[in-house]
Amino acid sequence: MSSSSSHSFDVVVIGAGAAGLMCAIEAGKRGRRVLVLEKAEKTGKKILISGGGRCNFTNLFAAPDRYVSNNRHFCKSALARYTQRDFIALVEKHGLHYHEKKLGQLFCDSSAKDIVALLEQECQDAGVRIWCNAGAEDVTRMAEDGPFRVTVNGEAILAPSVVIATGGLSIPKLGANDFAFRVARKCGLEMTPTMPGLVPFTFEEVDQKRFEGLTGVSADVAAKTGKTIFRENVLFTHRGVSGPAILQISSFWKPEQPIILDFLPDEDFQSLLLAERKANPKGRVIRLLSRFLANRLAEKLLEPLGNIPELGNCSDKLIRKITAAVKEVTIVPNGTEGYRKAEVTVGGVSTSSLSSRTMEAKQVPGLYFIGEAVDVTGFLGGYNFQWAWSSGFVAGQNA
Repeated sequence: MSSSSSHSFDVVVIGAGAAGLMCAIEAGKRGRRVLVLEKAEKTGKKILISGGGRCNFTNLFAAPDRYVSNNRHFCKSALARYTQRDFIALVEKHGLHYHEKKLGQLFCDSSAKDIVALLEQECQDAGVRIWCNAGAEDVTRMAEDGPFRVTVNGEAILAPSVVIATGGLSIPKLGANDFAFRVARKCGLEMTPTMPGLVPFTFEEVDQKRFEGLTGVSADVAAKTGKTIFRENVLFTHRGVSGPAILQISSFWKPEQPIILDFLPDEDFQSLLLAERKANPKGRVIRLLSRFLANRLAEKLLEPLGNIPELGNCSDKLIRKITAAVKEVTIVPNGTEGYRKAEVTVGGVSTSSLSSRTMEAKQVPGLYFIGEAVDVTGFLGGYNFQWAWSSGFVAGQNA
């Protein structure tokens, strides 16, 4: 085709991920002529790698309080209009088997490919056209009330409605880029500063030495930064810490802010030590602690206290210090593993620029932003997929 050739559709959705495909399905069901543009060679690449290849496609407990945003009320409308129950019904309609892993997290029994196949089938049934290897290069409005012109491989595609569903900056090896943010800025929309979310932390040299030899060791902790607390596992890595508790807290962390880890969140360890001192004065703290934690970890936590005497010779002051060494472990990360390892992007297109009911840009009628590109970030555990389904649904109902 020549560079001057053009195509016309009612809706162009840019990005064939979770949000984009859901939006296309809903718009197609309304009889709209829909085109989805995907720069990769196939759809749903991020879906395919999620949940260890089994796709944690939603969470039974999805609710507005499980999301981070400058406006915590913004996500309420979309989440209410397309709930986790709605997506579960779609999964069941296609006969897919799934299970709850923990904490309301729902996974496919077999493969994430089933979710992509479901979405592609729904697109086909709704008459949606999908072009792969077709990355949008630019989006411009022809005239104030005219259609948008989307440039793809030198061709012009015209449509009165354009939906940006290209995600955020996380996992660049899958093709993540700042396309959504460039379009938003060009159109004069406000932006919320972005940072990697659901991402491991890296340590300064002093903390690397402090926890040396613990790579691969995990423990159940309560992780706290500021007023935010998450109860889940921490995993020591060769560069710092990861695991669900750390990934969760990372979306709230600010540089140089300390993180406090409680390695015995269910135990009143001080009372336990005092009771043990009375009952077994010849006992050792390390032996007691090793009942709860891996031996290597127990030794590392107690190491800064030097040679700890038998419990009978531990003063009340020392017992308080031992308790703090286990229940108030302070780390100050020097940073994160960045977008390379981040599951999501925190921040993005400001919710103040968008309608919470339709996801349409307030000052640019016909232009919509959905999914990860928007300043709405879910907790770990299927919440970000639910935001993709919900935001895609409402945009597809209106585009």
